[in-house]
Amino acid sequence: MNATATSTSLSPRSLSSLSERVSAPAELRMPRHPEVALWRPASLDDLDGIAVLQRAVDEADHPDWFTTREWIAGNLRAAHIDAARDTLVALGADGTVLAYGVVAEAPGAGERVQVYLLGSVHPLWREHGIGRELMAWQHGRALQRLAASDARLPGWITAFREEASRGAISVALRLGLRVTRYFSTMRRGLDVAIPALPAPSGVRIVPFTAELSAGALEARNDAFRDHWGNQPKAAESWERWITGEVFRPDLSWLAVVDEAGDGGRPRTRVVGFSLASVNEDDGNARGLRSVYIDRIGTVRSHRGRGIAPACIAATLRAAQDAGLELAILDVDADSPTQAHTLYERLGFRAGERRLALVSVF
Repeated sequence: MNATATSTSLSPRSLSSLSERVSAPAELRMPRHPEVALWRPASLDDLDGIAVLQRAVDEADHPDWFTTREWIAGNLRAAHIDAARDTLVALGADGTVLAYGVVAEAPGAGERVQVYLLGSVHPLWREHGIGRELMAWQHGRALQRLAASDARLPGWITAFREEASRGAISVALRLGLRVTRYFSTMRRGLDVAIPALPAPSGVRIVPFTAELSAGALEARNDAFRDHWGNQPKAAESWERWITGEVFRPDLSWLAVVDEAGDGGRPRTRVVGFSLASVNEDDGNARGLRSVYIDRIGTVRSHRGRGIAPACIAATLRAAQDAGLELAILDVDADSPTQAHTLYERLGFRAGERRLALVSVF
């Protein structure tokens, strides 16, 4: 049963389990295509081939940022992804990876059980029907994941596609997904003056440290609780990210306050953040070294005080001092905090858009 988006407003008590509500194929047929010599599950042995394919996809779709090899490998070894059942590669006669797909159920369901359709087709093999076969298989596997859940929660199947990828969007629409949200990439040159934005009274802007990491995760989960599509980030995936190859603690800044903790003992609480990463491949390809601001937010109890702008300004100054030349971020066009207007005031300008396509059960 494919319900409308209004189903997300239903309380869990009003829903039967997903296993009762979602119909899924008992067995998945392996895709067939005359130009694909072999379809099979992916493994870490395919990492090089997938990385080559993904680089070509990035250059065609968004040539100023690139998917990291670490991210691809993470999807092949993640505990919440069964590579034998949740991944697929399409190989040409010479063994070249023509396409790959991953079906990833987000760990730790919060308000919903959410399954993502990841992957792509090599640009040289698009418009051949390979993507249609791949995504049909992914959709069937996503249905199986939802149907295996006893959670009395909404179930989402979600795919993100570049606005210019009309063929991929059409395939998703034919499978029953619907365009639900738009996300814009925004950029700002670091050769332009960065405004001085002091922290509000009682708030300090400090560098990200390991000691403040748990508090930053708590703040992240609070700040994004009312944002579309968000699920609480688990401690394990948070730790993988902040210890990964692209996260830059020296460019990441936190807003903190001192308050009474358990037993009246003082504690430092994180109430805002600007968390950044640097992928050197981006700069090598573009000729401009850039910082990507992955997450910006303020806990709900401290919004409206200018905390987020002060954190962003600190990241921009640190990136400028590090010799970086461009700052990039992505924003939900319908953000409940009207974030895009804040970023525009800080000198960011919107560019291409991505579409979120969703089917809700």
